[in-house]
Amino acid sequence: MGTMDVSIGETKAPPREERVVNDLSIQIATVNGSGSQSANTVLLRSIFQMGIPVSGKSLFPSNIAGLPTWFTIRASRHGYIARRKEIDFLVAMNPETAAEDVMSLEAGASIVYDEKLNLGRLRDDVIYYPVPFDTLVVPICPNAKLRKLVRSMIYDGVLAKLLGIPMEEIRTALEKQFKNKPSAVDLNFKAAQIGYEYTEKNLPQRSRFYLDRIDLTRGKIIIDGNSAAALGAVFAGMTVCTWYPITPSSSLAEALTRYVKRFRIDAKSSKATFAIVQAEDELAAIGMAIGAGWAGARSMTATSGPGISLMSEFAGLGYYTEVPVVIFDIQRVGPSTGLPTRTAQGDILKNAFLSHGDTKHLMLIPSSVEECFTMAIEAFDLAEEFQTPVFVMSDLDLGMNNWMSDPFPYPDKPLNRGKVLTSKDLERLGGFERYRDVDGDGIGYRTLPGTRHPKAAYFARGSGHNEKAAYSERPEDYVNNMDRLNRKFETARQRVPAPVFQEADSSEIGVVAYGTTHWAIVESIDQLKEEYDLWISYCRVRAFPFSQQVFDFIRRHQRIYVVEQNRDAQMFRLLRMEVSTEDVRKLRSIRHYKGIPIDARTVTDEIVAQESPK
Repeated sequence: MGTMDVSIGETKAPPREERVVNDLSIQIATVNGSGSQSANTVLLRSIFQMGIPVSGKSLFPSNIAGLPTWFTIRASRHGYIARRKEIDFLVAMNPETAAEDVMSLEAGASIVYDEKLNLGRLRDDVIYYPVPFDTLVVPICPNAKLRKLVRSMIYDGVLAKLLGIPMEEIRTALEKQFKNKPSAVDLNFKAAQIGYEYTEKNLPQRSRFYLDRIDLTRGKIIIDGNSAAALGAVFAGMTVCTWYPITPSSSLAEALTRYVKRFRIDAKSSKATFAIVQAEDELAAIGMAIGAGWAGARSMTATSGPGISLMSEFAGLGYYTEVPVVIFDIQRVGPSTGLPTRTAQGDILKNAFLSHGDTKHLMLIPSSVEECFTMAIEAFDLAEEFQTPVFVMSDLDLGMNNWMSDPFPYPDKPLNRGKVLTSKDLERLGGFERYRDVDGDGIGYRTLPGTRHPKAAYFARGSGHNEKAAYSERPEDYVNNMDRLNRKFETARQRVPAPVFQEADSSEIGVVAYGTTHWAIVESIDQLKEEYDLWISYCRVRAFPFSQQVFDFIRRHQRIYVVEQNRDAQMFRLLRMEVSTEDVRKLRSIRHYKGIPIDARTVTDEIVAQESPK
């Protein structure tokens, strides 16, 4: 166990069964602005309502309309929700990409396509289902402008018949999608029904993929990570959010706005108990958030990589003046403008040391929508406990896509405001020194503006200062302050979210991963065990600074694969900076930076390639 004795390509996997039930991937290729988003969401939810674990991932361009977009649905009775490399059912609706989409499929795949595209000529080892969408939509939708939106719902009906999705589930999903719009529900259901009936009469089922009711989604919810993070911020007691629009973080602030208008209006006065400000740019956004944090509010901003770059100096100000603020970074592909609608884990190294000079920031790294919720709450607590900016490192895949989850746990702990002195505390103490380490943990005591005591005031200095917050350029004062900040960072190792482990007994090989890469890892571990008899231990890092448990995991194994979604192996580099010299040689890198979410097969193939005898 733990040593490869098979060559690349040799597997112990059994032959695939002829009839495959509740285990397939569907890719829908359309264009932006075609109404496909509603049709895809309805299809996803219909499968979910059948009790089948499901996930949906959208790959879309950074424009309003006209360019290609793909949506992938993964249904798995095993509960796997990572993107799957292989596509079993293709819905080809975009003339520009149809031929390329068809040629990318493996033999035996099925294709539902717009009949006028004439795709049947391309290859003879796949199954074709041509559908005359334009002919079918005209009788049910006389409005020509509306037709292009409604016609997408026809393929929901086609797939419902081919795969075995009951039409009542389509109807229920439509009612969820178009709340309080019965006319929209009726029109779209007619479109799905016409697709179902056409398929029933003209397209006999010839593929081996089917869906059947099971009971694995009872009590679960579907939500995107940005909405979950916004809800977490509300539960954390957030009162100020300042932001500037940027894909893919805008929907977090937009969801937050909806939630606070619902939950944060004072019942007696009908006045808002929050402030949400759309700033003129990212610099202003983080500047206002830091100002609000200094004033005592639980404040935040949300952005992505380009915005983070602009926030660099203010991040250093928050670190050095020791002001709490939470920054949600929904990562996307860079550098420069990059690919605004593609996912990546490309800001890890940058955010760890964001600003000039010697700076170290706390980062929390959620892998699920549930952790987007819980880590939002933890981030506000940690920001105030350690009096520092805290970054929540989500990504586009997690933030903007729909994920299945258990309902979120209701918080059972009071808010942790950290070392805040009241007027009574000051009366008892007689005063305080803002930047003195009294307890040995590197964290000083602070007061909030408006505290009624003559000793409550202090300067929050971004320039050199001594323990009393007085301006100083004395070398010993600067060294003392920087050493204390580093001591505070070391204290945080015991307070940030601990890593999560999946141990394989006696395994020499370990994997370290983080964020949304997690879902490919858990599936890859099963593939390696079942196909190659290769047993892998796994450590999911959830925060920086790393806890001692991460270093212990590396020490217990002979080889460590660090798997991440960026070109420059950023987590790999962070670990190399912090592990012991003898453990550096154990680290190996697996990188995926195509802008699409990493899949299990990519991880499996790379580990097999590196483990196989040369």
